[in-house]
Amino acid sequence: MENNAVLAVEAHGLVKTFGRNRAVDGVSLSVPTGSICGVLGPNGAGKTTTINMLATLSKPDAGNVKIFGYDVLRETHIVRQLIGLTGQFASIDEELTAFQNLTIFGRLYGYSCKDSKRKANELLEEFGLGDAMGRSLSKFSGGMRRRLDLAVSLIARPPLIFLDEPTTGLDPRTRTQMWRTIRDLVKGGSTVLLTTQYLDEADQLADDIVLIDRGRVVANDTPDGLKRSVGSSSLHLTVKNADNAADAARITECVLCARVRLAKASELTAPMDDIGKLTDVLTALKDAGITLSWINIFQPTLDEVFFALTGEGSKDKKEENQNG
Repeated sequence: MENNAVLAVEAHGLVKTFGRNRAVDGVSLSVPTGSICGVLGPNGAGKTTTINMLATLSKPDAGNVKIFGYDVLRETHIVRQLIGLTGQFASIDEELTAFQNLTIFGRLYGYSCKDSKRKANELLEEFGLGDAMGRSLSKFSGGMRRRLDLAVSLIARPPLIFLDEPTTGLDPRTRTQMWRTIRDLVKGGSTVLLTTQYLDEADQLADDIVLIDRGRVVANDTPDGLKRSVGSSSLHLTVKNADNAADAARITECVLCARVRLAKASELTAPMDDIGKLTDVLTALKDAGITLSWINIFQPTLDEVFFALTGEGSKDKKEENQNG
C-alpha cells in the first residue's frame, strides 16, 4: 500500500436507514493516502453511522466503499487488517494495568506473548505512559485513557485510522498533546479519518473537511476553501488621528473598490477578497500622511461555515437566496 495513487477511502452513494429514518442519504467521499480528513456535522447528522460503514461495523443499504482499493463488503477480512478504530469511549479493562491491557490486545491481534509485551512497552513509551504502565486504569486521568485507547488501536500499525471524537472531554493541554500525536501518525505514513465536535480541532488538523448534515454531504473542501465559501476576509483598521478617518475610508474604498464602514470615530472595516491588496492600502494611506495605530485581517471561521451550511443556518441561507 505504498502507492499514493490509491485512495485510502473511496465511498460512493452510501445509504443507511433505521426504520423510517434515513440516517445516511447518499454520502460520497474520497480520502487521499497520507492525509487527515475531518468529518463534521451536528449531532445526529450521520457521522458515526458513516464511519461504522467505512470501518466494516455496519453494512450499507446502498452504495459501495473501498479501503485502499479493497471492497469493504467483498473483502472485509483484508480491510479489517488495514484499519484501526478508536471510538468515543475506551474499550479497555478498568481493573487491569495499562501494560496488561495492551498485551491482551496484542495477543488478540495474533502476536506471540513476547511480541505483545514488546509492542506494549513501545506504545506506552510512545504515548508518554511509560511511568504509568503498572497502574490500573481506574487511576488514569481522562487524557491518559484516551491516549491508551489510541495506543490500543495502533498495536497492528494500521495504515488507516478512524478516530471518532478522540479528544472529547480532554483539557486543552492534553488535547494539544493528542493533536501532536495525530500529526506524528500521519508523518509516519498513516492516514486518519477524524470525526470531531471541535471546529478548531478540524481547522488545526484536517487537510480536507467533509461536512455532513441530515445524512448528506453539504460541503467538502479544505478548511480555507470552506471559509472562503461563506464570505471574504475583512480588513480592520484603526486610524491614529480620528480627524483622518474620513479620508482613510475614502482612500481604502478607492483601493479595494469596496464599501468601507466606519465602526467608530477612528475604526474602519471593509471586505477584502484579495489579501494581496493590503500592501496597496497601506502604501496609499502612508502617501496621504495617515498613520494607523492598529491593523488586522479577519477570515471567516469554521464556526461561520458550520452555522451557514447546517441546520437552521442552511435553511435561512436557502430562503435568502430564493428571495434575493
